[in-house]
Amino acid sequence: MPLILFQRDNCHLCDLALDVLARAHAPDFDSVFIDGDEALEARYGERVPVLRDDGDERELDWPFDAQKVTGFLSLR
Repeated sequence: MPLILFQRDNCHLCDLALDVLARAHAPDFDSVFIDGDEALEARYGERVPVLRDDGDERELDWPFDAQKVTGFLSLR
C-alpha cells in the first residue's frame, strides 16, 4: 500500500519532514503537493506535512520525528 506525503511548495516544515522520513528509513512514498487543489487544500490546509498510509487511511500529522514515523510504519 502506498505512502503519500502531502506537502506544499516552499514549505520549510515539509523539508524537515523529508529529512525525518529519510532518518526513519521510510519506504518509498509519493509526494503530493496540495497547492492549487481545492479539495486537498480544504482537507489538509495548515496540517501539512501529513504522511498518509493509503492502505488503511491512517494519517500522521506534523510534527513527527523518526520514532513516531517508525511506530506509524510498524502498524502496516
